[in-house]
Amino acid sequence: SSIKRGDKAQAHVDQHYQSFDDIKAQGLDALIITGAHIEEADLQKAPFYDQLKEVIEWSYDNITSTLCSCLATHAVLEFRYGQKRQAIGEKCWGVFPHQVLDRQHPLMSGVNTCFDVPHSRFNEISKAQFDKAGVKILVDSKVGAHLCVSEDLLRIVFFQGHPEYDTISLLKEYKREVISFLNKDRKDYPSFPSNYLSPQNKAILNEFKTKLLDGEFNINDFPEALISQTLGNTWHDATSGIINNWIGCVYQVTHEDINKPFMDGIDPNDPLNLK
Repeated sequence: SSIKRGDKAQAHVDQHYQSFDDIKAQGLDALIITGAHIEEADLQKAPFYDQLKEVIEWSYDNITSTLCSCLATHAVLEFRYGQKRQAIGEKCWGVFPHQVLDRQHPLMSGVNTCFDVPHSRFNEISKAQFDKAGVKILVDSKVGAHLCVSEDLLRIVFFQGHPEYDTISLLKEYKREVISFLNKDRKDYPSFPSNYLSPQNKAILNEFKTKLLDGEFNINDFPEALISQTLGNTWHDATSGIINNWIGCVYQVTHEDINKPFMDGIDPNDPLNLK
């Protein structure tokens, strides 16, 4: 592996994870590739670049459908379509309203036409880049396209946001950014994620900031438990619907032989017969 880990982390990986060689040997019907906390826009500088490229290239020819989240979406757009992500300056961070553009696609069956999605990224693939790649945008927002599908409308599903986030994920990220400030890994104290915290929660966190900077508090006094109790979640139900629809689409067209991605007679260029 290209990732250097501590003994405890490596032991966890050894116990709970399979190697890519084992996965290739046993086969998969579907695959989810998650993101990673990499601020650098140039993915070639990521320590896992070559391995990720290998997984992406293998998955397209051997798996019915691959779902990519955030950085994985950016990687596929670069590897397969030649569209490199661009830095956006200030971090796109918070919970944002989204609109369904194509209500007829099976992934959107039973899903609200408007719903929220968390985003947390320093980089983006623009709508123009998705269009240039021939990728179809299903769900859009003012902060960028969120849910897209490859030109065949199933084999690659792209999330640019983080619909998988727990209710407290952005709070934990905020705490991580505070720690980065204390460690002098960032110059400024972090701003709040957009559309996520109530006025009361912001007041609590501002009081913590004041006492932290005055030396009265340290990071162990961060009011995570207090704030976690009052956070709302406005994205889980829509996300569950989309994921369930995705699994259903895969089940419809995948071959019973796990080494074959599609049933006999299914057109790989239009597996859902939508064109």
